[in-house]
Amino acid sequence: PGEPHLSCVFLLPAVPLFFQIIVDDDDSKVWSLYDAGPRSIRCPLIFLPPVSGTADVFFQQILALTGWGYRVIALQYPVYWDHLEFCDGFRKLLDHLQLDKVHLFGASLGGFLAQKFAEYTHKSPRVQSLILCNSFSDTSIFNQTWTANSFWLMPAFMLKKIVLGNFASGPLDPEMADGIDFMVDRLESLGQSELASRLTLNCQNSYVEPHKIRDIPVTIMDVFDQSALSTEAKEEMYKLYPNARRAHLKTGGNFPYLCRSAEVNLYIQIHLLQFHGTRYAAIDPSMVSAEELEVQKIRLCSSNEQEEQ
Repeated sequence: PGEPHLSCVFLLPAVPLFFQIIVDDDDSKVWSLYDAGPRSIRCPLIFLPPVSGTADVFFQQILALTGWGYRVIALQYPVYWDHLEFCDGFRKLLDHLQLDKVHLFGASLGGFLAQKFAEYTHKSPRVQSLILCNSFSDTSIFNQTWTANSFWLMPAFMLKKIVLGNFASGPLDPEMADGIDFMVDRLESLGQSELASRLTLNCQNSYVEPHKIRDIPVTIMDVFDQSALSTEAKEEMYKLYPNARRAHLKTGGNFPYLCRSAEVNLYIQIHLLQFHGTRYAAIDPSMVSAEELEVQKIRLCSSNEQEEQ
């Protein structure tokens, strides 16, 4: 107790390593993660999933980004019941991984937790930058703060029904339909306590204090089509981070990292480009040139213009 425990499956060098790590006194609190890319990188990009997600929902990012020379880590949370407890556990995990600073990509709840962690560590910063995908800054937007403390009592089928209520319905293109099917499958893999704790973190009365993280580079990534995030919540994020870069996707729903992975991966590269050549680079400097990325950026703009026409 009190000492980090580690179990891992060693695979071929090109394949992400899967770890299960315990950093708390409670042995039931297990962090599951995929760590891929060059271990020489000391400021990797870490992915934090939404309520319904597991570490492998970011497989499209792991495969593409590591192929380009980035080090990425995709996480799955233990059961934590409040934001302070989560932040303390995440800090211990970074300590165990010997990572002083990291870039965070957070989807929905993952984005909120990323902001809270940046806020939690603002006196001794651990977050170098943030990419916030379909995320929010105030849990009151869900109008469930009054029920947050009762999720632990609900059976798993009821919790899953609450989460599924935010999934898109109606006619969808094949990529979006496949993405939703994948997330439903991941949701089914989560136990009652995992779902209850995540919904509690998602709805527990809390908000981000922007003055504590105003110096951190931020990219806000969102979609123009149907998602669980309201227009008001998006506008609030823009106000909170007036200097943030904006990565807009015309379509993608709740899970653009699955169904629009090429665009998401490009926006991630554009965000991380500002750190190339510094100690906070998430990429092996010999792998991808700025010129190459600029060509991809031009192609994306050209593709968007053709869609508009």
